Amino acid sequence: MSSGLVNRQLFAAQVRKSCLEMTSRGKSSHIGSCLSCVDILASLYNCVMNFNCARPEWSERDRFIMSKGHAGAAVYATLAEAGFFDKSILQGHYINGSNLSGHVSHLGVPGVEFSTGSLGHGLGVACGISLAMKLDKKNVRTFCLLSDGELDEGSNWEAMMFASHYKLSNLCVIIDYNKLQSLDSTQNTMGLEPLEDKARAFGFNVSRVDGHNIEEIQATMAIQPDDTGKPCFVICDTTKGKGVSFMENSVLWHYRTAQENEYESAMSELVVELERLGRL
Repeated sequence: MSSGLVNRQLFAAQVRKSCLEMTSRGKSSHIGSCLSCVDILASLYNCVMNFNCARPEWSERDRFIMSKGHAGAAVYATLAEAGFFDKSILQGHYINGSNLSGHVSHLGVPGVEFSTGSLGHGLGVACGISLAMKLDKKNVRTFCLLSDGELDEGSNWEAMMFASHYKLSNLCVIIDYNKLQSLDSTQNTMGLEPLEDKARAFGFNVSRVDGHNIEEIQATMAIQPDDTGKPCFVICDTTKGKGVSFMENSVLWHYRTAQENEYESAMSELVVELERLGRL
């Protein structure tokens, strides 16, 4: 295994640990949603996106919109791990007076482009950014991460029509497809399949990857736009609660916060993974 891959896996493992600490300390929700998308974020911020953490407003940076804003802890932990701000700031997550609100906020948080939380808004904003970059002839990509349950929102499909019509090849739409939403499975709530066929019908180049395989995610998302003008649509098959055995594939952990024995058990599993990676 290459040292670069190990470093990215360590990055992801540390972000998972931070997410558990943050949500448990502040007694916020959505730890399951955070854990499912960590490897996607680790891939984007380690080997795909172009950015400068010392200059968060650098005009040539790639843009990232976290449309599934309820997983804000994962974004904050990722940005801290990437060097946008000191990791000690994470201790204030979900505490009164902190800039690190439960849902993603850009106010006073370097590296966050747009505040999200109400589902169905992020992709429209990402389309607007992509079109602006295209009109300005900037070699800048926009990445937008959505939850699978969020695709129940019709605004996303309107945005996809927009992206296809304006040939936003600089846009990459990423689906965190953990197949569970707030109260039940996506299949029981509002079935999405055949999702790949639907995205292709809307004019996207579609890929499907293991959302916890960092090499596979990197290889797919690092592909530069082609001359077809089609935007990208990457379906990442993920596991809700990934990394903590009793949280995996359980809808309970959409809203529940790990406390006391639950917290200790979860933390012990995440620490074991960190130690394993540290010895490779």
